[in-house]
Amino acid sequence: MSNLNFPYSLKTSSHGRDFLLEFPTSGFQSKPYLPFSRGYRYSSGLIVRTQTLVYASSLSHGRAHIKGPRVVQFVAKAQPVAEELVEEKLRDPQTSGDSIRQRFLDFYAARGHKVLPSASLVPDDPTVLLTIAGMLQFKPIFLGKVPREVPSAATSQKCIRTNDIENVGRTSRHQTFFEMLGNFSFGDYFKKEAIKWAWELSTSEYGLPADKLWISVYQDDDETFALWHDEIGVPKERIIRLGEDDNFWTSGATGPCGPCSEIYYDFHPGRGTSNVDLGDDTRFIEFYNLVFMQYNKKDDGSLEPLKQKNIDTGLGLERMARILQKVPNNYETDLIFPIIEKAAELANVSYALADDSTKTKLKIIGDHMRAVVYLISDGVNPSNIGRGYVVRRLIRRVVRTGRLLGVKGDGMGDLQGAFLPILAKKVIQLSTNIDADVKTRASRILEELKREELRFVLTLERGEKLLDQMLADALLNAQGTETAPCLSGKDAFVLYDTYGFPVEITNEVAEERGISIDMNSFDIEMEKQRQLSQAAHDTVKLGVENGANLAEDIPDTEFLGYNTLRSKAVVEGLLVNGSPVAQVSKGSEVEILLNRTPFYAESGGQIGDNGFLYMMEAENEQPAIVEIKDVQKSMGNIFVHKGTITEGMIEVGREVEAAVDPNLRQRAKVHHTATHLLQSALKRVIGQETSQAGSLVAFDRLRFDFNFHRPLQDKELVEIEGLINQWIGDAAILETKVMSLTDAKRDGAIAMFGEKYGEQVRVVEVPGVSMELCGGTHVSNTAEIRGFKIISEQGIASGVRRIEAVAGDAFIEYVLTRDNYMKQLCSTLKVKAEEVTGRVGGLLEELRLTRNEVSAARAKAAIYKASTLSSRASTIGTSKNIRLLVESMDDVDADSLKSAAEYLVDLLKDPAAVVLGSCPGDGKVSLVVALTPGVVDLGIKAGDIIKPLAKSCGGGGGGRPNFAQAGGRKPENLLGALEEAREQLKKLLEK
Repeated sequence: MSNLNFPYSLKTSSHGRDFLLEFPTSGFQSKPYLPFSRGYRYSSGLIVRTQTLVYASSLSHGRAHIKGPRVVQFVAKAQPVAEELVEEKLRDPQTSGDSIRQRFLDFYAARGHKVLPSASLVPDDPTVLLTIAGMLQFKPIFLGKVPREVPSAATSQKCIRTNDIENVGRTSRHQTFFEMLGNFSFGDYFKKEAIKWAWELSTSEYGLPADKLWISVYQDDDETFALWHDEIGVPKERIIRLGEDDNFWTSGATGPCGPCSEIYYDFHPGRGTSNVDLGDDTRFIEFYNLVFMQYNKKDDGSLEPLKQKNIDTGLGLERMARILQKVPNNYETDLIFPIIEKAAELANVSYALADDSTKTKLKIIGDHMRAVVYLISDGVNPSNIGRGYVVRRLIRRVVRTGRLLGVKGDGMGDLQGAFLPILAKKVIQLSTNIDADVKTRASRILEELKREELRFVLTLERGEKLLDQMLADALLNAQGTETAPCLSGKDAFVLYDTYGFPVEITNEVAEERGISIDMNSFDIEMEKQRQLSQAAHDTVKLGVENGANLAEDIPDTEFLGYNTLRSKAVVEGLLVNGSPVAQVSKGSEVEILLNRTPFYAESGGQIGDNGFLYMMEAENEQPAIVEIKDVQKSMGNIFVHKGTITEGMIEVGREVEAAVDPNLRQRAKVHHTATHLLQSALKRVIGQETSQAGSLVAFDRLRFDFNFHRPLQDKELVEIEGLINQWIGDAAILETKVMSLTDAKRDGAIAMFGEKYGEQVRVVEVPGVSMELCGGTHVSNTAEIRGFKIISEQGIASGVRRIEAVAGDAFIEYVLTRDNYMKQLCSTLKVKAEEVTGRVGGLLEELRLTRNEVSAARAKAAIYKASTLSSRASTIGTSKNIRLLVESMDDVDADSLKSAAEYLVDLLKDPAAVVLGSCPGDGKVSLVVALTPGVVDLGIKAGDIIKPLAKSCGGGGGGRPNFAQAGGRKPENLLGALEEAREQLKKLLEK
């Protein structure tokens, strides 16, 4: 620090985050200025903060205690007023999160590893909901289902885990979103090299003191213990043997597995080496895990050595950043803390001066915002199922937490606004070196977050109303059973899980009304959810199956289908019910593996080809015919032809002629090219930010899912159809080429949702219209599509729309079918086609009027019937003479029952209570409760009366304090339920 025109001294704490500035204050102005709102502690004189200049008064000698800034600005104000601004960078750029990541990748690249990009958070694996580990994209290689493309690799993988969500913010290390740095060996090197490089990276590259590193090994892994002690030189007292639960990695009941070894950093080496517990979070943090995948666990639990021994490691980027940046937890690293600072600003609180509860909330926001931004960027939109539920749950947790911190609206004065987009901008700003695609998707991310937050604010308000009703029910039930009022744990959990209410808030509101919460049952519900979450999100299933063994002897299938629909091939394998066989006879379902094929296997949304396999003999006979109904890819790039043997017998090793059905192939080609045109048309009409969220290319139609926040207008659909049919009419010749992935992205090629790509990709281009990475089959000229028609557009999830359309032959069939329907309709209505709309509108109006007349007649009949019942009303109470009528009205419909109840309360005069029930149809019950103001003033609500009544009849309902309706499904219980309601009202009215 320099250029200050007064003497000063700056003292730095041992961990480098706290600073004490001392200086004389003679001549400094004494008038106080703005309070130190950012919250860095100070005594007097010089104020220190980031971003904004803040001043304070000074005494004869000043001291400023500076807490935790990354870049500190020092401002002194003297007489005459003059300002000096000095920036002191307090953190070594080599310890930044971006630097740690790059140094890891460079370290392993220099040792022969291929640096590969992070996979999507949406894994190409049906057994896992989200990407939870760096090894996931290499799972097929570890299983031996696909050959390795490189001998070793290094990655920085985005990961999501939610099984420990309740610990986020409460501990120093739990996160939902994190980056896992990993180095992987696919049979290239094993324990010795992995251990050597991990130690070299930790001590030499990152500069961690060797005497602060501890090692854990599997209890029976003497080889690894010896490598750490004899080769690396780690003292025996700092190598801890742990059991199977801690240090033996398994993927499931069976499959690849092996011992692991972990490296821990010791924050307090002065505590010695006796009675050490590596699980003590106050002293240790595990930052590097080395898995030695060397066994296959069999069904009987026995272990057999794998033919190819693999290395799978994971180094937590946030954990290493915490260590190198010398901060007390992962959240205060430069990877997350800028988000926390922004959240604190919106909440108008100081993180440095905040209590533990406030800091926890800010940490939750900082962590969850990273998770939701990267999930939405990877195509996961909020919904109530699957991955979408994970996003929705995290978003709701952030919104709820922000409101608890006092964030109102957008936190910047707009009470109707949203604050998540403001925080998301900070996440996006930090994303450059994590995932460059996030910035290109920023507008969609911000719009989705805004929409979901504003929707949830309404949900919160509904939840508050539901809580009020639940508490009222708890009081009512307590009165009936003469017990202390208690809200069920299940209800509290519904409020927590569905409406975002922390149980602490629910408990606080309940206590104000003298109601307790059954926390035992709440904890049971929470545990159920935790177990389901852990099972759903954090299990990577690997298995060595029969197919994997078969794959060892079968090479990838050579695909010929771009250039031909018929070819000779050799049967490499046969499977019946998943098991290999040598031959299969007529009538059997079979899966056939060929060395080469013209059949397209389902991928990229396009379904597999149909056709036939013919096994020929010398005399040109056809002893075997297999009808192929589907083709799938398995075990990497092996095509599995699924079909039925209709003639003869087929054998392994024999030659067959494979013939694709040309008509069905053409239908698939037409629909696939039309899908590309549809995506381009959508981007032109509704905006470039829309992106694909799934597709289906079938023989009879195409389906395209895309991210968009509202239904498309009719005029937009017409414009989209017009564009596509124009491009079809242009008769453009498609261009197909193979190029590097980097070059394809540079040229603007669009990637297909959910697809994985190698270094070389196939690019399909409709010149001037569309360019996409695609392995599917396409027409050679857009004129082959002939015509395109959208048949439906609808929402399928929050922020996701779906268009179904037809093209080619399917388009012609659709038009002819619709034309036939129109002819039949014209004949029935006896009008011309152009007159159908007007005629149908007239019929609907006639129907509406007729229904109104019928309804009015029914209401009159019900009122007449009700008038005959009024004499049955009884008088309750000695002072107010309240009139009570509880009756059944046989088969009167719900609307008429309502009219009858309204008539009766007017007829009986205030105060009066009317309860009516009816059975308007098979298995149906209608119920009405109507109360006059005088009864409502006694504290009696119609909803409280009708709820137990409806429950007895197998239904539910509600309404206003003076009027409530309900339905049910148990007519046999109606009379008994009405009698119970009569007795309940008598008790209430007699008080």
